[in-house]
Amino acid sequence: MPVTKTVIVAQLDRLIDWLALKQKRMWFVAVLLGFVLALGQAPVSFPIGVFTSIPILGYCAFRVNTWKHAFAVGWWAGFGYFGLSMIWLVEPFFVEPEKHAILAPFALVAMSGGLALFWGGAFAFSKQFGAGLGRYIIGLAVAWAAVEYLRSVLFTGFPWGLLGYTWIETPIAQWASVVGSFGLVFLTIFGGLLMLSFPSKHLAAPMVTVLFFGVLWTAGVWRIPDAGSVQETSIRVRLIQPNAPQHQKWDPDWMGVFFRRGLELTTAPAKQPVDLVVWPETSVPFALQDNAGDLQILSDAAGPRAHIIAGIRRFEADRLYNSMVHLDAKGGLVSVYDKSRLVPFGEYVPFSQYLSGLGLRGLAANLQGFSAGDGPQVVSAYGLPAYLAMICYEAIFPWFVRTRENRPEFLLHITNDAWFGDTIGPFQHLVQVQFRAIEQGLPAVRSANTGISAAIDPYGRIVGRLKLNEPGFLDADLAVPLGPTIYARTGDLPFLLLLFFLGLASKYVTIRSRKPTPDQ
Repeated sequence: MPVTKTVIVAQLDRLIDWLALKQKRMWFVAVLLGFVLALGQAPVSFPIGVFTSIPILGYCAFRVNTWKHAFAVGWWAGFGYFGLSMIWLVEPFFVEPEKHAILAPFALVAMSGGLALFWGGAFAFSKQFGAGLGRYIIGLAVAWAAVEYLRSVLFTGFPWGLLGYTWIETPIAQWASVVGSFGLVFLTIFGGLLMLSFPSKHLAAPMVTVLFFGVLWTAGVWRIPDAGSVQETSIRVRLIQPNAPQHQKWDPDWMGVFFRRGLELTTAPAKQPVDLVVWPETSVPFALQDNAGDLQILSDAAGPRAHIIAGIRRFEADRLYNSMVHLDAKGGLVSVYDKSRLVPFGEYVPFSQYLSGLGLRGLAANLQGFSAGDGPQVVSAYGLPAYLAMICYEAIFPWFVRTRENRPEFLLHITNDAWFGDTIGPFQHLVQVQFRAIEQGLPAVRSANTGISAAIDPYGRIVGRLKLNEPGFLDADLAVPLGPTIYARTGDLPFLLLLFFLGLASKYVTIRSRKPTPDQ
């Protein structure tokens, strides 16, 4: 008998039934599907999971009868997804292995399992939308996208590794300028679940899915101009990457070595005059005192015409701040920005007043930790376009860079990704800065201690970068910003309203479907 498409599809249907109806198999396969979905995150950035993991997971959860089993499908998938995409989480614990290494596996399991609870809740809640497959598709897409938003805002929030980031290497990423990263999460999930539509017509569902993403792709292509047509300002920026490994960064024998390296990179000859030099987070080995006199050495290295921005720690009374200092071409202090979104258990310990007896402390600070600044700050300096200051962790929050008044002309990000070591973490961190550029229509420059330092245009494209774990500098012309994007004007409100109304509408939508088979 010839092997036809119908026969092949029928065999795949039986395979899905085999997975969905045997719970122990299903939990194991759900973890594997989570792994596949994680391949969409950098540095792989391949969206295979959108067309495989999302529809199979959705179908498995649809076939089970109880919300508890649906929860298990989502939780195990989330555990696999977060476990692989956030494997970099163990690296900071090995900076001082004698103190923290034993905690590394527990931290990864706890973080993966905790974030997976959101996914499990979405799959469980989707069972409330009824047995119809059409209602289920919309219901699961709404619930899944909603919990991705919730994990980004609850308990200080952690919007790392959003599902929409899988499109960074494609024109579909441009939709973040319209619907934001969370809206792109919904489009990604909904498009993947469309593979479940028209189950009695085996070729119809893939065609609908291809058409859906084809429209998104085409619209993205339409938005992006040729690389050579992006306008550039007359501002030349130099990004410094001293490449100080975290285990040596604060070693007295090495601090001077890395500081001198930064000065040498700053004074290196340039093909064109440099207007702004940017050093990474906490790259200055001494603390900022009451005046900027100690920083004159930085200004002298930058030369008589260049401003310089550097990451530095500063003390105010008994408080410690992770700061960014800006000196003008004459060495005068233009501004000091204090990081306002701190890393929990990294830069501070929540409820430290109650945990002091346990001796817990942040990985990057003492028990008291860093203090938070006043919030986002747009800095204006004579001779330079206005910029929004971001230090490390702040760049992962889409709403952090959205300023309703005093819109900046570019985003400036400094970070110390040495904590990630030689892992996938720096690549994922860079992608999130690219999405901030797309969302706002603003160019971005990024100076990272060990990399990846990069210049990014307002479409999120990298126009220049330095390799990970290599010292060097990057000179790049700052791009001209675009006008405010739709997302810059509206934020996440349209996305939240869409989820609300779709959730209601799903109760009245019907697509021809099979009846779910009871668990065996």
